[in-house]
Formats: sequence, structure tokens, C-alpha cells
Amino acid sequence: MAVKKWQKKSEEGAPTWMITYSDLMTQLVVFFVLLFSFSVINQQKFQQFIASYQGMGILDGGVSPIVETEPAPSNYPENLQTPEAAAALARAQEMMQTYQTVKNFLTANGLESEVEVRYEDRGIALDIKERILFDSGRADLKPEARQLLDKLSGLLSRLPNEVKVEGYTDNRPIHTVQFPTNWELSTARAARVVRYFIEEHHLQPDRFMAIGYGEYHPLYPNDSPEHMAENRRVVLLLGVNGSQQTQGKEVYKNAP
Repeated sequence: MAVKKWQKKSEEGAPTWMITYSDLMTQLVVFFVLLFSFSVINQQKFQQFIASYQGMGILDGGVSPIVETEPAPSNYPENLQTPEAAAALARAQEMMQTYQTVKNFLTANGLESEVEVRYEDRGIALDIKERILFDSGRADLKPEARQLLDKLSGLLSRLPNEVKVEGYTDNRPIHTVQFPTNWELSTARAARVVRYFIEEHHLQPDRFMAIGYGEYHPLYPNDSPEHMAENRRVVLLLGVNGSQQTQGKEVYKNAP
């Protein structure tokens, strides 16, 4: 009796949970392709990587050994190209392109020791340490900071991404007339960087946001001078939503 019931269900097509499972597998593939792209790609290994997923039936052309079912009914999706999966793939592609564009620019302009680039869920983050931009407890740009921002403006002027400039401090309290707390200091620093890009290089104001996080969201515990120095920083966050196209090949070649 149990066998007959199972056979009857198999005639109805794939179970409904397979739709959710397939979407999840698509999202995972996009994620791993993104991580894989950040490494030095060996063509042979990349083909092996793709082939392994094809063998699982996750990518087009694959045959899945996980479950065997009868042909799906007419209302069952024939592929995994749902709107959500397509949006995730577009965002991953833009993320990879933007990341590589920034890496190429920093290398071509000798800025790798001054600016650290990393991938975040929110977008591509460019970390600039406080010692390069500001003196301790101040929000006035240092001369060397202006030179750095002049170069970075060449990158931002050729990218379509929105830019969120974020200020961070360590947890040492500050009590001055100008900056009663670290909130005011971090916000003033972020705003100063935004103003420089807009006033000195005429970048579009509506692309920018200035945000101060104070001593919160540190990279490391504030338990040593070295860690505290790492936490004092300004971050340029390039927003990525999957609808923009960067001009990576032109950006780093035409940088001032």
C-alpha cells in the first residue's frame, strides 16, 4: 500500500519543495562564482569548477542525480531563471566588475598601500586610514589627503555607482567645542571628504551620502594602539544593485 501511494505522488511531477531548493542552489552558485572570481583564475580549474555544478544539474545542461521524477506538469517551471535569480546574478556580475575596476585603478596608480578594497554585502568598500586623511581629533584634510582624493576622484568620476562616505573613530572619548563626541567627529570627517569631491572635482552631489558611525562598528576590538589605529578610518562604499554598468577598462587607463 505504501509503495502504491509513493508511485502515485511521483506521477504528479516534482514536489513543490524542489522549486525553493532550486532557487537556493542558484543563489549559492552566484555566491561561489563571485568568491571564485576574486582569486587568480586558472582557465582549466575554472572549467572544472563549472563542470562540477553542471553535473549536479544546477547550471544549464546538467543532469541532477539527487532525485528522479516523472516529467513535470505544465505549471512547473522549466528552468531556474526566476526574477530573483536573475537579479542576484546581475548584482554579482556588477559586483565582480566594480571590484576588478577598483583593483586595477589602485594598482595602476600605486595606491594599494594607502587604500584597501574589500567586498561587502552592501557593495565595494574602499578603506582609507585616518593617518592619511586627518590629524588626531581634527576634520581638516591633510595635504597628502588632498593628493589621494584627487586621484580617487578620477575613479569616481568614471563610475556610475552611488558613493556612501562613512566616518569611523576608535573608542577614546573626545570633548571639544567643535566635537562634543565621536559622532560629530566621524560625521564631520565624512562630510569633509564628500565636500572635497563635489567642490574640487565637481562630482554629482546626488551620488553622495556622508555618514558618521563614531566609535561603533569597529574592525577590531579597541584593545591596542594598533587596533585603534585600524578602527580610525574613512570608507568609500560603492553601492551595487545590479542595474549599473561600470567602464572598468577605461577607468584605470585614464586616471590622472
